Amino acid sequence: MVVLIGINWKLALASFTVIPFVILASFRFSGQARDAFRTLRIKVAEINSSIAETIGGIKVIQLLGKENENYDRFEKLNHENYIAGMKQIRVLAVFMPLIELLGSVAVALVIFYGGISVLDEKVTLGALVAFISYVKMFFRPVRDIADKYNILQNAMSSAERIFIILDTNDTKDARAGESESFISSTDQLKFDKIKSVEFRNVSFSYVPGEEVLSNISFDLKAGEKVAIVGPTGTGKTTLLNLLTGFYEPSSGQILINGTGMKKIPPSFLRSKMAIVMQDSFLFSGTVRENIARGKSGITDKDMDHIMDASNCREIIERLSQGLDTVLSEGGRSISSGERQLISIARAFARDPEIIMLDEATSYIDSETERQIENALKNLMEGRTSIIVAHRLTTAQRADRVIVLNKGRLIESGTHEELMKIRGFYYRLNNI
Repeated sequence: MVVLIGINWKLALASFTVIPFVILASFRFSGQARDAFRTLRIKVAEINSSIAETIGGIKVIQLLGKENENYDRFEKLNHENYIAGMKQIRVLAVFMPLIELLGSVAVALVIFYGGISVLDEKVTLGALVAFISYVKMFFRPVRDIADKYNILQNAMSSAERIFIILDTNDTKDARAGESESFISSTDQLKFDKIKSVEFRNVSFSYVPGEEVLSNISFDLKAGEKVAIVGPTGTGKTTLLNLLTGFYEPSSGQILINGTGMKKIPPSFLRSKMAIVMQDSFLFSGTVRENIARGKSGITDKDMDHIMDASNCREIIERLSQGLDTVLSEGGRSISSGERQLISIARAFARDPEIIMLDEATSYIDSETERQIENALKNLMEGRTSIIVAHRLTTAQRADRVIVLNKGRLIESGTHEELMKIRGFYYRLNNI
């Protein structure tokens, strides 16, 4: 730009007249480009999700005879992806040639105005030729910047989806700068042992206006075993998600040793918890690695104790390589009962103070169920335990039973006390 002005400032001004149009076009098409890229990314994600779902559930699809229906669904998604791709191409097909056109207009203006100046002997022919060369050199990086700008819009549309996840995860850990900050490391000493957990007027909704839990209040003392029972969809598992900090209450609060959970770092609190879900998830890798994920630095002696306490020594020794047997993704290479036992072993390795169980004894044979029940009994011994009971026989062994219905706590007491009052819990037992 400086060179152009130095050669002939009048010709430079003539060539610069197109720059505002380049800037205007960039801003004009940036929003359209990002929308097009965003839509395309969403459609690609939907196709990938559909393919993964189809491959994972291919047996069910074939048994239900839904191959054609599934194919039609994929065709529809693929067509939507094609439409989104064509929209993106149309935006680029207009924007990039427009930038090229503006660059050519700049050269044409220089030739027109410079030609007149040459005829009037105000500019030499050599200076005009040199100026035209410099103008072309000037607009080459402008075209490159325009191209990179489109790449940036593509990257930004992808980054938006990533930042949605990152921002969600950061909301809890970013509280240090807010008015309600985390407790200090010194104050964390009071949580060396978790003596009490209290749900105080807790309400929660996944969708605004549709409460899953409403005004729930109860407490747990150290070492107490509490069973949560109720019909499907009453928010039993949601209680566990709130206690682990995966979600925050819409209103009310959860207190640990009398301190609100919002003031306790999630990583610190989770280090004192273990959860065994009904559908236990295992990672690809060896059995040893899966158990050791519960806690680092586990010795062979510790591993022997864990296998005995969790009743999984027998099933591990049956595997071809024992602890060094490599499991497939999700642990699908072993049975659901074996996955649950290894999941319990992983919880043992963590040596938690709070145990959360989501009825981990469903849909398995009686012998494996007995092994799991004994393992869970060992795991809960001396630990605060919350059991989401899908079968009422589990609730009978708890110190206290909490009954939920339609998101509300309607009854609380021991199994015997609730059976005597012949209320909702009594009716559940007699269905």
